[in-house]
Amino acid sequence: MNLSIGIDVGGTKIAAGVVAEDGTIVASSRTESPAEQPDAIAADIAGLVSELSAAHPVGAVGVAAAGFIDLARTEVMFAPNLAWRDEPLRALIADRIDLPVTLENDANAAAWAEHRFGAGQGARTLLMVTIGTGIGGGLVIGGPDAAQVFRGGFGVAAEFGHMRVVPGGRLCACGLHGCWEAYGSGTGLTARARELASESPRRASILLDIAGGESAGIKGPMVSRAAEAGDLVAKESFADLARWIGEGLGSLVAVLDPDVIVVGGGVSESEELDMDRIRAAFEASVTGFGHRPAPEIRRAALGNDAGLIGAADLAR
Repeated sequence: MNLSIGIDVGGTKIAAGVVAEDGTIVASSRTESPAEQPDAIAADIAGLVSELSAAHPVGAVGVAAAGFIDLARTEVMFAPNLAWRDEPLRALIADRIDLPVTLENDANAAAWAEHRFGAGQGARTLLMVTIGTGIGGGLVIGGPDAAQVFRGGFGVAAEFGHMRVVPGGRLCACGLHGCWEAYGSGTGLTARARELASESPRRASILLDIAGGESAGIKGPMVSRAAEAGDLVAKESFADLARWIGEGLGSLVAVLDPDVIVVGGGVSESEELDMDRIRAAFEASVTGFGHRPAPEIRRAALGNDAGLIGAADLAR
């Protein structure tokens, strides 16, 4: 069995798995992520690799990291939601382990996994958008027999979350204003819920009760809990999120013309995020809809494991 290790580095955790050629995870481990300390992250990754490789004959390691990865896939040039700036992450890891290391953007890795083993199988051009704290993106082109991740001229293609949708709008974690990520992500969901709760506290009674009475205390998981309990503001916030996602996808289709769109990420797994609302907003945003072929929008199949599965497969 040809095994490789996939590592998914997030803001709060580092997940690792031994992955077989068919995308099956045969062993896994994880640890908390010291997001502000690149050397500590590399040391923790090396520890996970040592733990897993001691029990399994692995041939390579793939690391999925949230951030802009250079074309040579050696360093994280910039990470909007992490304190990484020009970090030579591949070298930091390779110096600590005795296996080949491949570095990849986490959304690219997830898109590759969904194309190979998940909801995007068979696609000629797969567009994947991951909805979490921010918005990640990946593009796999070439069809099933000649598939490749499209990285652009400098390695940072498909950073869809940072296209401008509201000039002068909300401040994004990247430092610019009005990015799609500031509206169509978990961060956007929280911001909208806080706005609505401040404007209409009676409609947000359940949500504010969960948040301790202050709109500033509202966090994303609280919005999900409140929506499940019937809170009007929480439900409206999710409806608003679905609209932003659908409209953003419509803009991307005008540029990329994919045949399949996969929507993944932690926020997408919430039952309160209505895929029908996303599709309706999408259809209303696509020029010539009904007179041109339109992509199928699918919910991701591999969940939180997509990044490490894709990283492991790319490393192999």
